[in-house]
Amino acid sequence: MSGVGFGMGQRPVNRRQRAVKALWTGIWLVYLSAPVTDLLHGGHSTGVRVLGWIGLAAFVTWYMLLVFRTGRGERNALVLGSLGVLAAQSTLLALTLGREWLVLFVYVSIASGAALPLRMARWTIPAACALLTAGALAVPGGHSYLAGLLIPALLGGFAMTGVRELVRTTIALREARATVAQLAANEERLRLARDLHDLLGHSLSLITLKSELAGRMLPGHPGKAAQQVADIEQVSRQALVDVREAVTGYRRPRLGAELAGARVALTAAGVAADLPAEPDLTGVPEESESALAWALREAVTNVVRHSGARRCTVELLHRQTLDGPVLELTVEDDGSGTGDGYGNGLTGLDERLTKAGGTLEAGPARQGFRLVARVPSAGPADVGSPA
Repeated sequence: MSGVGFGMGQRPVNRRQRAVKALWTGIWLVYLSAPVTDLLHGGHSTGVRVLGWIGLAAFVTWYMLLVFRTGRGERNALVLGSLGVLAAQSTLLALTLGREWLVLFVYVSIASGAALPLRMARWTIPAACALLTAGALAVPGGHSYLAGLLIPALLGGFAMTGVRELVRTTIALREARATVAQLAANEERLRLARDLHDLLGHSLSLITLKSELAGRMLPGHPGKAAQQVADIEQVSRQALVDVREAVTGYRRPRLGAELAGARVALTAAGVAADLPAEPDLTGVPEESESALAWALREAVTNVVRHSGARRCTVELLHRQTLDGPVLELTVEDDGSGTGDGYGNGLTGLDERLTKAGGTLEAGPARQGFRLVARVPSAGPADVGSPA
């Protein structure tokens, strides 16, 4: 927030917020009314009053600087040194000016809880209380103030340790929330890159093949060439729709549509296609179907672009495994393969299948390249039978 208020654990970023924090930090200085009253009406000499005002101003300034900068990463040794200065000022003023000044030890205890981690504050707070007790016993009439100051010093100091931990937790939660938002943005960018690669790789490969085919047909068969151009227009329009849907994040490819698209792409590339009939996907989760549809698209795109194959076989089977029923897609060609390692497409496909709870196997086969994708299936298991 850019106004007066700001969240717990946030550093003030402008003058107004700094003024608000200074006000909330300094409002507790109202309990210094006893030393102020002593300086005004305590019957001290002028020189003593001047020195008392200087000592009180130095104490308040040091205290405010220490508490105001709490949580900015100062070393504990520096904080301990500052607390030592505050304790020394409190002791000197209490011993020289009287029992009214014992209240300064309460501020030393509170500053300990606010500025030090709990593992150290649990020792410095009792130490400040011990100094308060010793000072009260040493100053005339101080024992009558001891009960009224010792409990606030002890409880106030440890209460401030709780506030400090709350602030630290709030900061950690805010940083964790920012990290989660960044990871979500990265995941969305990865999803978009993956979708665009799969969508455009397939569509542009098909457009290229049909363009080459139309170019060869144009001199002798202009009618057939015109049909190829019409197919190119249709594929282009569908690719544009797919990209728009992918950008908005709503696209879920269907396996039946991808099988039909695979047949068109393989036929246009001159690859004999052996594809299953329309699959029965009753009970199969949408996420599993979508993952297999992406797997089929990526596999067919690789066959068309890289393999130089003459034949491609696609099988879709329901299988029962030890982990439960799965739907298995196998794409095998007789070409020269797609390389030894995973490219961007197969890497993204592996991520998709893993997210859907499935697995991917891809590598050289006996006569070409073989890709096997498996996803969990809620449908009935039919071991070894075509879908």
